Amino acid sequence: MNLDDLISEYAGIEERLADPSVHADQNLARKLGKRYAELRPIVETHRELSSTEGDLATARELAGEDAAFAAEAEELDRHREGLEERLRHLLVPRDPNDAKDVILEVKAGEGGEESALFAGDLLRMYLRYAERVGWKTEVLDAHPSDLGGYKDVTVAVKARASQEEGVWTRLKFEGGVHRVQRVPATESQGRIHTSAVGVLVTPEAEDVDVQIDPNDLRIDVYRSSGPGGQSVNTTDSAVRITHLPTGVVVSCQNEKSQLQNKEQALRILRSRLLAMAQEEADAAAAAERKSQVRTVDRSERVRTYNYPENRISDHRVGYKAYNLDQVLDGDLHNVTQALVDAELERRLAEAQKS
Repeated sequence: MNLDDLISEYAGIEERLADPSVHADQNLARKLGKRYAELRPIVETHRELSSTEGDLATARELAGEDAAFAAEAEELDRHREGLEERLRHLLVPRDPNDAKDVILEVKAGEGGEESALFAGDLLRMYLRYAERVGWKTEVLDAHPSDLGGYKDVTVAVKARASQEEGVWTRLKFEGGVHRVQRVPATESQGRIHTSAVGVLVTPEAEDVDVQIDPNDLRIDVYRSSGPGGQSVNTTDSAVRITHLPTGVVVSCQNEKSQLQNKEQALRILRSRLLAMAQEEADAAAAAERKSQVRTVDRSERVRTYNYPENRISDHRVGYKAYNLDQVLDGDLHNVTQALVDAELERRLAEAQKS
């Protein structure tokens, strides 16, 4: 869409959001609100650019009579150039999933119990980061380890409708293998160990994104395992769903209700199927163009967390900082921003070629 189309779409959404009947449908209102927030910076930058161009023309016209206007014209011209650059960035074709919420899965890998403990550390990092930026989180399924970590845990992360950025914009870069170097709590001789945790991030699918035929599902119920309160471990409330055409298997046991576990499992299943369809489409369209920051191969090591040096390194863009303690406490912005900037540069380069 060109700029005029986007401005027209923004005005149309603004008008619809002023209609009280629209808010009777919460899903529609949320969808419109997210798109409105997404378009707002484009429209506001365009308006400011138009106003600045008008002021610049006036200042240049008066510069011949008063030298003060010549200096003002120079300042306005610099401001205009900055606004043009910002608008150019905002109009770069976006990832179609950038406005979506995500399903984030953290899985212990190589390293046994130490890996499970670090999976717990990563989960806390993501939860604290989400809290900092105002996202909502919901643990959909979790399998704790014996020492307080996680064998695997699945979390839904949602942005507020008023936020300009969707969760996928930032967290899509977290997918891959995260390596940790530290002295494990289980190590008695103080030796540094290296272990790994896998992170899988998929855009959360809505019903309109992925249609699932109930006949394609095999649903099994079983007794929940692990620690729990009353009714957990005593009733067949855990649910395992197998999508027969693809072989994707999803299980949930966190909730006490079999129905709730089924709903959570279907959310995860829809997101996985959406991610599979998009990866297949991307591979078919441009298998040779793997981006530096959007690797399809999730087995590649993406980041290292070095405790002795308090260092965090992202291997895709060469980012390195010595504030690991702060990052693990949720201060993830600079890390994700380096990846956002790298993707923007790639998209700008592609837009200039086309």
